[in-house]
Amino acid sequence: MGADGNGGGAYERDRSCLTTRITADGRDGFPVEPGRYRLVIARACPWANRAAIVRRLMGLEDVLSLGIAGPVHDERSWCFHLDPGGRDPVLGIEWLREAFLRRDPGYPHGITVPAIVDVPTGEVVTNDFERITLDLGSQWSAHQREGAPDLYPERWRDEIDDVAGKVYRDVNNGVYACGFARTQAAYDEAYRRLWQRLDWLEERLAGRRYLVGDTLTEADVRLFPTLARFDAVYHGHFKCNRQKLTELPALWAYARDLFQTPGFGDTIDFAQIKAHYHVVHQTINPTGIVPAGPDVRGWLSPHGREQLGGRPFGDGSPPGPPPPAERVPPLG
Repeated sequence: MGADGNGGGAYERDRSCLTTRITADGRDGFPVEPGRYRLVIARACPWANRAAIVRRLMGLEDVLSLGIAGPVHDERSWCFHLDPGGRDPVLGIEWLREAFLRRDPGYPHGITVPAIVDVPTGEVVTNDFERITLDLGSQWSAHQREGAPDLYPERWRDEIDDVAGKVYRDVNNGVYACGFARTQAAYDEAYRRLWQRLDWLEERLAGRRYLVGDTLTEADVRLFPTLARFDAVYHGHFKCNRQKLTELPALWAYARDLFQTPGFGDTIDFAQIKAHYHVVHQTINPTGIVPAGPDVRGWLSPHGREQLGGRPFGDGSPPGPPPPAERVPPLG
C-alpha cells in the first residue's frame, strides 16, 4: 500500500512498478493476444477496481481472464485464499508474489494489484495501475465489444489528465494520507487537502453529470472506487470524517449514478472491502473487528442525475452482465 517517506509523519505511496506494456504492436515484447494474459485484482483494492471496471466496459471478459485475490493477507501481500485449495486456478500459485519473483527473483518493490500476468511463463508483465486502464481502452481495441466507450477521447485528454491528477493527489491517495499519517500535523494537512478537493468536486458535479465532457471518461473511473469505499472504510477507519458521502448531495448522487451504471457497481463487494481494511491494517485497527455497517442499500436509490443530460457511453452502449463466476453479492 505504500510507505512513510519523509520523516515528517506524512504518508508517501511507493509508485515504483513494472512499466512493461502489453500493446497491439508488441513493442515491449508482449503483444496483445486473446487468452494469453490474466488480470489479477482484489475486490478490496481501489486501484485494482479501476482495471476491473475498464475490462467490463470494454467487454474484454472473454479475451483477458480475471484472477481475484482475497481481501485478507499478511506481509507477503495478496493471496488466492478464496479459490479452491488456496491457489489461482489458472496460474496455480498461492501468492501473487510468486509471479513477481518469477519475473525478477530480487523484485524490491510492493506486490500490488492490479497486475497482468503472462500465463505461459507465469511472470508478471505489469502492475502499472495508471497505464493498465489506458491500454485496455486503446491497445486492446481489436478485441473490445461492439459499443465499447472511448474513455480517453483526444479532445478531452488535457482536461481528463488535469482532473484525474487532482483527484489522485488529494482524494484517491489523500484518504491514505489521512489514514496512515504518523503525526497530527501530517494528518491535519492531508485532511485539509482531501476536503478542499471534495468540496471542489461537489461544486463541479452540481451542474454536470460527469467530471469531463458529457460522457464517462477515465476521470470518472478513477474517482468512483474511492467514493464507493468512503463511508464503508475511509470515513471512520481513515479518519476522513468531516462528513459522510451520503451527506454530500451532488457527490452522493453522482456516485449512485455510476454505481447503477453497468460496469461500475457490479465490480463492488462491500464485504471484501471492509474485511481488507479492518483486518489487514492492524496498526489502525488492532482488534481486527469488522464493523457491521453502514447500510449499503441506499446505493440503489434513485439519483436523479439524468436531468443533467449526458450520455454515459457516448455513441456506444452499456456492457452486458458480468460472467456468472465474476458476479458480486447483491446488495441487501
